[in-house]
Amino acid sequence: MIGEKKKMQKIDHHICHGIRGKSGTRSSVREELQMSTAAKQTRALTDYIMEEVVTRTNLNKAYKKVKANKGVPGIDGMRINHMYKWLLENKESLVKQLLTGEYQPKPVLGVEIPKPGGGKRQLGIPTVIDRLVQQAISQVIERIFDPKFSKFSFGFRPGKSAYMALTQASKYVEEGRTIVVDIDLEKFFDRVNHDILMSRLARTIKDKRLLRIIRRFLEAGIMRQGVCVRRYEGTPQGGPLSPLMSNILLDELDKELEKRKHKFCRYADDCNIYVKSIKAGKRVMQSITNFLNKSLKLKVNQEKSAASNVQERKFLGYTISNEGLLLVAKESAARIKGKLRKITRARGGISLEETAKHVNSLVKGWVQYFRYSTNS
Repeated sequence: MIGEKKKMQKIDHHICHGIRGKSGTRSSVREELQMSTAAKQTRALTDYIMEEVVTRTNLNKAYKKVKANKGVPGIDGMRINHMYKWLLENKESLVKQLLTGEYQPKPVLGVEIPKPGGGKRQLGIPTVIDRLVQQAISQVIERIFDPKFSKFSFGFRPGKSAYMALTQASKYVEEGRTIVVDIDLEKFFDRVNHDILMSRLARTIKDKRLLRIIRRFLEAGIMRQGVCVRRYEGTPQGGPLSPLMSNILLDELDKELEKRKHKFCRYADDCNIYVKSIKAGKRVMQSITNFLNKSLKLKVNQEKSAASNVQERKFLGYTISNEGLLLVAKESAARIKGKLRKITRARGGISLEETAKHVNSLVKGWVQYFRYSTNS
């Protein structure tokens, strides 16, 4: 690993060399060298991200995060509690592979889970070590990208929450924007275009080692029933990098909406735009659908998307009244009732005490999430 002092000398040399390459005059060099310390650090970080990724502090933080998140093993069968021993024996080799850009992720384990609205959601479970590497990378590049994200993007971001998105949406409705353009992206995480995403990353990240490794994570195959299927698009849900990659790609949508002066809230791939009439809503729906298709190669699910009164749609499990009040959506209430019936009717040999614990845990979490609702 490059020492801190040696690394900064290399970075300073790289910056100065780059400046002289652009201009041969001494005055222009002096002007460039008068950049603020913050600007220099940002530029250095985007050129030498991998050195930041493999620092002891960052790797330890990633280790603790992955361990706390628990989760099932990937295709190699390694469990979370085996990670520490593996790192003791292989950390130097891992760091070397990351610094040289030679790290090769393993295929993810394909797992399907039921979606709340019906159908199946495809998850891709990386191996424990791949999760560690993804987490370490995510922690560093998030510091670069997150400050540039729209303040109306609320999903998977530090200091942001679903409640903040709902509060902002209710403010729009209180202003008289009672028509919502509810955009549902069809199988978003399965259809992310790799070339477009990598081009957006490369606009900011100049460390080619990191770009190569991220691309390998995107293209790593998915193991289904013992058969490895290669991926040409998508960023599978289940790894620490996926949420950040989705925000980096969809930030282009946010910037377009801001440029058009639209009032919107986005939480991951769930985007709502608030307008004052159905006519305006239909116009916005058509224009944004065209933008997503042409610029990001993403498809809008026409069956699940609509421009309609806010009371007819749900956002993050809630419905918003025409007065801007937050209400539990009918679908959310029906879902919790269905889960409770399933637990209490089919106990399958589980004791009454265990059933009560399960019920209490489920209800407690549900009530905690919907505590902002004004309906009983």
